[in-house]
Amino acid sequence: QRTIESYQPSLAFHLAAQPIVLRGYKQPKLTFDTNAGGTVNILEAIRRTGSVRGLVSITTDKVYRDQDWLWGYRENDLLGDADPYGASKAMAELAIDSYRRSFFSKKTYDEHGVAIASARAGNVIGGGDFADYRLVPDCMRALMANEQVVIRNPQSVRPWQHVLEPLGGYLLLGMMLLNEGPAFSEAWNFGPAERKNVTTRMIVEKLISLWETGSWFNPDSTEVKVESALLRLSWEKSANRLRWQPVYSIDEALGEISAWFKSYLDNQEMYSVCQDHIAAYVQKAREKELPWAS
Repeated sequence: QRTIESYQPSLAFHLAAQPIVLRGYKQPKLTFDTNAGGTVNILEAIRRTGSVRGLVSITTDKVYRDQDWLWGYRENDLLGDADPYGASKAMAELAIDSYRRSFFSKKTYDEHGVAIASARAGNVIGGGDFADYRLVPDCMRALMANEQVVIRNPQSVRPWQHVLEPLGGYLLLGMMLLNEGPAFSEAWNFGPAERKNVTTRMIVEKLISLWETGSWFNPDSTEVKVESALLRLSWEKSANRLRWQPVYSIDEALGEISAWFKSYLDNQEMYSVCQDHIAAYVQKAREKELPWAS
């Protein structure tokens, strides 16, 4: 609240989280406090101050109840996965919806002037991610160290997408909240271009190919599988109403990631490298005539 009062922002993006599924099993209370309670803190701070007109609160594609569907989950599907991470993010979604209906109603928008939306993105991958228990960082750490890549679940399917894809969507959504208000005060999915299943094995083998060396193995393990095997995301709503769409194919995304880590390994100046990668992404988005890149 002090921060909002000090800087008087008109638009806020809430991305802070405990984002690791396996850590949620080891530290469930921290996960719930951070992801659910932290979101309530943001909502309450906005309610108590007067400057913020739009909030884009980022949750996850894992808010959906695992139903082992072959098709992608839509924004109006059942929420609440079993694991602490997914459940904590579903609780955040419920809090967002509660504040939207209780304090920031579309019907009384002229009185309060606040529009809040949630964004549910697929599995984001990109250069600069060194987090534990993530497929691409684990893979790149192994490749840079000339070690074998360990894959826990080779056949798991996820909606993999380059990190710049949903970021473009978030910026576009924030712009629409400021310009159009309650018309976009809803939940939104942002997912990859691929309609076919992309497995963890496919991701790792493509990165090994781009790196031009390396191998992978699946260790024998009695560890209980704690993540769903199949997760796909429908982003038709974002395409139709926001005119948003992905820019990169999965091969292009992995090419960008491999190039980033090669630059990192060569001790290049990474701020400039990141600027170049962003510029290349925006240029390709302009070629596709996407509205946020114009």
